[in-house]
Amino acid sequence: MLDGTDPSRSTASVTLHAASIDTRNAQRDEHLRNDDFLSTEQFPTLTFVSTGVRRVGDGYELTGDLTVKDITRDVTVPFSYEGSATDPFGNVRVGFEGSVAVSRKDFGITWNAALETGGVLVGDKILLEFEISAIRNA
Repeated sequence: MLDGTDPSRSTASVTLHAASIDTRNAQRDEHLRNDDFLSTEQFPTLTFVSTGVRRVGDGYELTGDLTVKDITRDVTVPFSYEGSATDPFGNVRVGFEGSVAVSRKDFGITWNAALETGGVLVGDKILLEFEISAIRNA
């Protein structure tokens, strides 16, 4: 819900089905769904619920609670305003884009494998990217 007159009154919530993960590699997707990573049978959803919005320059910062595997962390996502337009159905839409990097270890996802050349197979940082199209409610 976007309040154009008072952005601080805006709210957002997202629920993702963890089993819907699709990296275009079936073997990797299955591994991500198991207990080494997301444990999708025990923790079927990932959620984000906003706790605050503030205008920053030409954009916004959306702060909220990100929950993965029943572990909740506070995150702040910077968003840029991408403009508004009327779609082919006559709806007025506004667009926003934002992203934030989080540590998978902060959510208890620690599996990794050492590489024979040094280092590890899986990096710690996960980039969450958001493309939002909001429609004006009549």
